Amino acid sequence: MKIVLLESLAVSDEVLQGYAGSLNKEGHSFIAYEKETDPKILIERAKDADAIILANMPLSGEVIDGCEKLKFIDVAFTGVDHVDLKHAQERGIAVSNASGYSNESVAELVIGMTLSLLRNVRQVEARCREGKTKEGLVGCELKGKTIGVVGTGAIGARVAELFHYFGCEIVAYDKVRKDIPYITYLPLDVVLEKADVVTLHCPLTDETRGLINVEKLALMKEGAYLINAARGPIVDSYALADALNEGRLSGAGIDVFETEPPLAVDHPLLCARNCLVTPHIAFASQESMILRAEIVFRNLREWMQGNQINKIL
Repeated sequence: MKIVLLESLAVSDEVLQGYAGSLNKEGHSFIAYEKETDPKILIERAKDADAIILANMPLSGEVIDGCEKLKFIDVAFTGVDHVDLKHAQERGIAVSNASGYSNESVAELVIGMTLSLLRNVRQVEARCREGKTKEGLVGCELKGKTIGVVGTGAIGARVAELFHYFGCEIVAYDKVRKDIPYITYLPLDVVLEKADVVTLHCPLTDETRGLINVEKLALMKEGAYLINAARGPIVDSYALADALNEGRLSGAGIDVFETEPPLAVDHPLLCARNCLVTPHIAFASQESMILRAEIVFRNLREWMQGNQINKIL
């Protein structure tokens, strides 16, 4: 079989060559490319591939249709909204994701963002560098706060667990409820009304696109915080910027946006009041990248043996 990697998996050459070498020794062909977004180039690279591997770069129906031999799309990411699943399904192409690789890295960033916002870390650090004091910037503790978790899949459940360890009350919204004793499931509007911190961990679907809009932000407790390490389009950035600038929310931690960074310098959240922004790093740690590669190549092996795992299609 021919396997084509369309973008870096962010692991060392030694790690990648370990996986590639095993495949090549068995008579398969493994070719790795640097990231490219031009559909014509992607088609040329993968036109005779049996399987392709990619992370979070877009994979359009045009490219899928241009790969006549394609049988398997191995997505090195949890979300798959960047892949044209309709075309893949029409072609009978199997799709798997790398579910589970970033549970710890995302959850830890959410905790870190929350602590930074509650304790005004960015502001007091700037004060310290200016030779000033903490006057007027004394923050509050996480213990005792109510945390609203929207989406309790593997990542959301881990986030809830960590907040629980900090002594927080956990309220959550999800259509599929888990039997976790410290999580109280409530309707979404009630979660937004009760929570001191709302953290988003739902997938991007037609239903969740624009979920956190003007109306939903208005339901949130005055002075609350919003964390988004899920998908950018779940949140209306302009509405969130307004809520921050008007002081209705105390702050936000945003790792994902409508498009992948780099962002336009005039993006509303880059200049919004007390908005901590990171360029989509939640999933990326040294440990998570190694685990991701392990899952991706296990997906490939299992599919080749007729036992598809982490199945999307």
